[in-house]
Amino acid sequence: MSTVFHGGRLDDAVARFGGERAKWLDLSTGINPNPYPVEPVSARAWSTLPDREAWESAASAARDAFGVAQDIPISLAGGSQQHIQALPRLFKPQAVAIVGFTYQEHGVQWGRAGHEVYVTDGLESAEATARIIIVVNPNNPDGRICDREALSGLSRRLAAKGGLLLVDEAFGEVTPRASVAGEAGRDGLVVLRSLGKFYGLAGARFGAALGPENLIRRLEDQMGPWAVSGPALELAARAYGDTKWQKRTAKKLSDGREQLEETLSGHGFDIVGGTSLFVLVRHARAEKLYEHLGQRRILARNFPGKPEWLRFGLPAKKPALRKLDKALADYFTK
Repeated sequence: MSTVFHGGRLDDAVARFGGERAKWLDLSTGINPNPYPVEPVSARAWSTLPDREAWESAASAARDAFGVAQDIPISLAGGSQQHIQALPRLFKPQAVAIVGFTYQEHGVQWGRAGHEVYVTDGLESAEATARIIIVVNPNNPDGRICDREALSGLSRRLAAKGGLLLVDEAFGEVTPRASVAGEAGRDGLVVLRSLGKFYGLAGARFGAALGPENLIRRLEDQMGPWAVSGPALELAARAYGDTKWQKRTAKKLSDGREQLEETLSGHGFDIVGGTSLFVLVRHARAEKLYEHLGQRRILARNFPGKPEWLRFGLPAKKPALRKLDKALADYFTK
């Protein structure tokens, strides 16, 4: 298990606060609570090693969903985490700048590979610091969006110096206009995408990396044979190819965010930011509120380094939102 503090640790919450796991409301992740419908996969996917046909089917559907040409080099892995861990080993140790505060696994993995990691407050300071720059766009946990043109220009300048811009678009489906995936394939740019957040299939463990041919081939060598399971490849091909579901879901998630923000604002939270999959808030009593919610079997995402922050994923349905609303009302009226 990773030593980095993440959301989704419901087992730890149950051990701490008690209650039956099935009765908990887990709002600690940015995963779509109404995932892509999983129908049975073929017997072949379970019983044989994943073949080239299954890989190509998933890769082709992913490219279409990302809006890139079919000849753009792509690496598939068992979740973006594998790419996040493998990429640092492809570069000699050097300064690496991460635009933060952001998803901590990037810094941890580049540091473990011997790089000197700096967390900066923006693109300009990052460019002044290193030739390898990492941006999560939209950012997790505050939803900050870096301008696509700014990222494009930065990647070209880095490429001219033999550098790299790594853009983690784990939440890219909810902000398609900000995506730089359409520019993938040239030197100086790698884009990560995932099936886990928008599609709600985090357990399938499927991630994709788009980039220049030579780097993607080296990344594939790191992944080794059969990096993605047959069932995950089959699910990815279905989900990425289902444009009707994607359009309906984008609208539902947007509506869900508005309802969640209204609920949180109604209880005095300061909205810091977010995406259509989560909302980050600030409150002077955030730590006590986290405890209060845990005692009522609701798990929010807290941040040990940011004690005034709480992040809430979208409740799956209105009864779940009402449960959150009531728990917050109980705290503020007691």
